[in-house]
Amino acid sequence: MRVVVIGGGAAGASAASRARRLAPDAEVTLIEASSMITHAPCGIPYALSRLVPSHRVLRTYSPERFASERRIEVLTNAVAEDVEVEGHTVLVRRGGSVTRIRWDALILATGAKPLVPRIEGLESVKPLTFRHPEEVPDAASRIERSKRVAVIGGGYIGVELTEALVDLGKDVLLFEMMDRLLPGPFDPEISRILEEAVRGNGVEVHLSEPVRALSPRGERIVVQTDIGSYEVDDVVMGIGVRPNTDLALKAGVRLGTTGAVETDELMSTNVDGVFAAGDLVEKHHLVLKRKVWIPLAPAANKEGQVAGANAVMRGSLRMRGIVGTAVTRFKDLYLARTGLGQEEASRNGFFVESTTIVARTKAGYFPGGVEVTVKMIAERGSGRLLGLQVSGRDPVVAAYADIAAVAIERGMSTEDFFFSDIGYMPATAPVWHPLIVAARTLSKGRF
Repeated sequence: MRVVVIGGGAAGASAASRARRLAPDAEVTLIEASSMITHAPCGIPYALSRLVPSHRVLRTYSPERFASERRIEVLTNAVAEDVEVEGHTVLVRRGGSVTRIRWDALILATGAKPLVPRIEGLESVKPLTFRHPEEVPDAASRIERSKRVAVIGGGYIGVELTEALVDLGKDVLLFEMMDRLLPGPFDPEISRILEEAVRGNGVEVHLSEPVRALSPRGERIVVQTDIGSYEVDDVVMGIGVRPNTDLALKAGVRLGTTGAVETDELMSTNVDGVFAAGDLVEKHHLVLKRKVWIPLAPAANKEGQVAGANAVMRGSLRMRGIVGTAVTRFKDLYLARTGLGQEEASRNGFFVESTTIVARTKAGYFPGGVEVTVKMIAERGSGRLLGLQVSGRDPVVAAYADIAAVAIERGMSTEDFFFSDIGYMPATAPVWHPLIVAARTLSKGRF
């Protein structure tokens, strides 16, 4: 049996490894357009700011090590240009030659690509976009020549790139068309905390101010909005990403309502023998009970495992779904969320109640504790836990979201959550853990 995986990122490498483990005698080929596999795009801001020494550390395995340890044929700098479904072949361009590689099972893991909006002057300005670690050296060289930089987009990517630019000593202007930063994943109570931190680090934040045009002015660039014009040395695009479906469409693979590839729980597509995984595909949201598109690495790795398993042993593993758990930071401020936000839940027909509390991460008498803000969202009446958002100047806030994620996946109520046996010691949490306090506050005296 021959398994071909296109895309060497989180999902693709995971899929190839799983297929090899379950089918030791299969021929497994991993095709990657760049020179890096098992790469981590989430680390790009930290390579750009030099928090990590090089973009080269943003990989788990070299192609040579991966190939030798996993017995997988790895083709780097190889572009899959077309899929011939009837002939079960992939057309691959490598250097100056094109070859056809046969497959019995094909796994598409082409990921996502930067979302570039329709802004006048994009072609003349060519703002920086980021999706692959190999882009870092050229971008870093270009940014080094700039003092004043505009970042377009206040989502995860925009905020993390803003942090990198601040760390590099740049004067940063951050533009977001909505009325707050991270407007999709976070409700206003948490977004405001982030905004204060960003402004407190000298960033010029422009909310409710979409960028309409970019134009060169000598060696500088003019950023034009509905409110004014701003002169900068360079522009970074941090709006987000969209599924890279070009090859999937050539193969006749069906897209879902989100615009990403539609799969079942086996990661099978509508084309027989073709699977898909990672940022390319839709996810089943366990709370909404429908497909969404949330491109995050943990789900991509698991989907790769499922796709690789079913490519060689159909029905052996199933993808259960997600609740949208995510973590980000700006400087020493960490933000985490899981499930649904209050606005998101209301838009989707839930009748909700919520509470926002401020607590400390350690016992009051123990040194080193910091304040955390916790927002908990539940379904009115049933008390079913729907979501949690938390921020604070301690990485522990990520663990709060992780605990809540498991509770939401299991359909727990706030009462169930209140009685959950979360650990305590003065150095790690107060005896009344902030999550337990939030659940109790949300109960309005019911327990």
